[in-house]
Amino acid sequence: MSKITTELLLERAVPRSTRLRKIETLNLSKLQLKTGDLDPRLFSRLRHLQKLDLSDNLLDKFPNSLTLPDLRVLNCNNNQLEDVTALKQFPLLEELTYENNVYLTPNDDYKVMFLLQNLRLLNGKDITKLANHVRHVNSRKLTSKVTAHWEKFFRDQLPEKYTVEHVKSIKKKFLKSVQTNVVYGPSSLSEFTRWRVKMIAEEFLASSLGLEENTDPVPEEEMDENEEESTESPREVAEDIGQVTLTPSKRKRNHSTPGSGNKRSKSQANTKEEVALSPRKSSHLQDDPAPDKPRASNQQAKEATPDQGAEGTHRNGEQFPKGQSNRRSSQLTAEQKSQEQDNGVVSLTPVKNFKGKEDVSAEPLHFLQCHSKGNSREDFKTQLWSCVFEPLLDCGSRKDPIVSSSRTVATCGGESVCLIDCETGMVLKKYKVATEEFFSVAWTTLTMVISDSRKKTHNILAAAGRRGIVKLIHVAADFCYGEIKAHKKPIATICFSPSHKTHLFTASYDKRIALWDIGIPDCDYNFKASQLLVLEALSIPLRIALVPTCPDQYLLAGCEEGCFTWNIKLDKEQKSRPFEAIFQFPDDEGDMTTSHRVDGLAFLNDDVIVSKSSKLGCIYLWSWSRSFDGKGKACQRTVSAVILAELEWSTTDMSYLTLSTCPAKEYVFCGDEKGSVWMYSLSNYTTAWSTAKGKRSDKRIPPTQILKWPELRVNGEQLTEVLVNNVITDPTFTYLVALTSVNITAIWKKKS
Repeated sequence: MSKITTELLLERAVPRSTRLRKIETLNLSKLQLKTGDLDPRLFSRLRHLQKLDLSDNLLDKFPNSLTLPDLRVLNCNNNQLEDVTALKQFPLLEELTYENNVYLTPNDDYKVMFLLQNLRLLNGKDITKLANHVRHVNSRKLTSKVTAHWEKFFRDQLPEKYTVEHVKSIKKKFLKSVQTNVVYGPSSLSEFTRWRVKMIAEEFLASSLGLEENTDPVPEEEMDENEEESTESPREVAEDIGQVTLTPSKRKRNHSTPGSGNKRSKSQANTKEEVALSPRKSSHLQDDPAPDKPRASNQQAKEATPDQGAEGTHRNGEQFPKGQSNRRSSQLTAEQKSQEQDNGVVSLTPVKNFKGKEDVSAEPLHFLQCHSKGNSREDFKTQLWSCVFEPLLDCGSRKDPIVSSSRTVATCGGESVCLIDCETGMVLKKYKVATEEFFSVAWTTLTMVISDSRKKTHNILAAAGRRGIVKLIHVAADFCYGEIKAHKKPIATICFSPSHKTHLFTASYDKRIALWDIGIPDCDYNFKASQLLVLEALSIPLRIALVPTCPDQYLLAGCEEGCFTWNIKLDKEQKSRPFEAIFQFPDDEGDMTTSHRVDGLAFLNDDVIVSKSSKLGCIYLWSWSRSFDGKGKACQRTVSAVILAELEWSTTDMSYLTLSTCPAKEYVFCGDEKGSVWMYSLSNYTTAWSTAKGKRSDKRIPPTQILKWPELRVNGEQLTEVLVNNVITDPTFTYLVALTSVNITAIWKKKS
């Protein structure tokens, strides 16, 4: 459509004989209007306009000066709105609808309820009672918390005779600290809470210190998250619906079948209780699952209908009828009442050096119980399996921490997938499928065409598990837009190709690894998934890794009965392939064998592989280039892994305690059966390994440090028998996240 002026649109919508100043109702629906088409100069002549219909257009925001002082009813359905704060310019607005704007979330609902004091209908629902709660009760609670935070941590920092420079400096620190530490309401509304806290804090400083407050409520996401905060303060008691956090006492302060498209399906992120840890009596674990069975949690899987608010929605994932709202995961309900919960009392075992090695100085931040089945506080049986940090994303001027902050981690276990802010411990989003048990999550970044050929880059989260189905979640829109029925048996692990952002590998208990092209969803979330390759394994693949120097040619897999590699080049005609080679490792007697379970596998750098077998009590480091040259013509050949070194690790025979690496810092991490995290700094060894030609040393490398599991008590009983199933760090090794067998996500932060 060519550039169209507002004057021309008004000529179509309004009879020529009608004077603009007398117009009370205006319909500008389905005209492909963009934000730039809303000319404030012309709208300033519509001073008596009371009803405005802008539905089914291409608006991504509102200009700040439309000057419609008498506007009472506004319809913005089916646009691309990203922010609602500009609606404050319509103070008399009583009815507002903006369904099918996928970038808007429940946080935006609460913002407009606060900004528009006369609003009574939102998206067709009477919000009078809830709006009063937001405007009065919520504001009163937050104001009290903000004031208390100032009195406790900042008042004494201001000199008795302070200057303007003193005030500006303290303001910057206070605004950042208060937004991080003041917590209230459900975690799904954390963005709104931070937004209001900033506003209240600025008003407080303006009234108490004479500072000029910022009258334009800028979204909190625009805060510079890279600024260094010099004031540390303990996290206050979390007051929200069912959210209780543990503060360590030692702290200083829709469906797509392969080859077919799909329409939007409605995602519903869980808005019910998200329970952060209040430790209770631990439970005994089941024995290791048999090789032909999926990894089991401590609870038996039960079939259940999806509860309200679960991902999969009312129809357990079926397509919604055309025209039905798919706006976001959470809809307005009755008044949400906040209730205070006491902090759990935690006594942490001091972190000690191992054998006198250098202290990594990792500070425990949070211990969260947010994957509970049915949101039960008594669930200390759900096992957590996979976690991965969200990749950095350049969002331009819209700095949304959900999609741009490397401190955001996705975790999965039981029936849910959670997104957690590691610094604050807030559960930012939660997705549930009542009949699922999630085993693996993975991120990719796609450039999506939104509308009118406009492109936008977004992070997509894939999650898979017991049902053999891959869920695809657009996290910025809070929207599970589809699924791929990848396997008939459970999926153990998944990973995306670093060179082809739409290529996803799925490793299943059907003894196959499949490569999928998940496609790129269009503006209506139609997408087409296709299977590109199937790799045949002799046993169940547990861990997979693409070779960094040739990610389009070779894939490595740790399986129940050995370690294998496949040629994955797509220029070959063969779509179903046997393995290229199987690797031999020493057994308990020192003899070379191919038959052993490899339940940990990762690359430390471009050449060094780290792998673990649960029955050897050690972790091997071996060379890819020296073990496999890729020149052998025969498939299914046996090659010996060239061992560079061994890492000293627990002697447990417990399975599925996987390992991870931080290549940038040359670290290896692995949990054990006692809740500890073993950490190995290998920077002093990697240079020698790159040049050494001789045999490896017979002496195992001890860990640099072991992070001990803290004493977590509830009702006088200590939470014990903790398995660390997985442990990872972000690429900069700022945060360390450990997933356990007792439904606890533990987060440490490395001290600077």
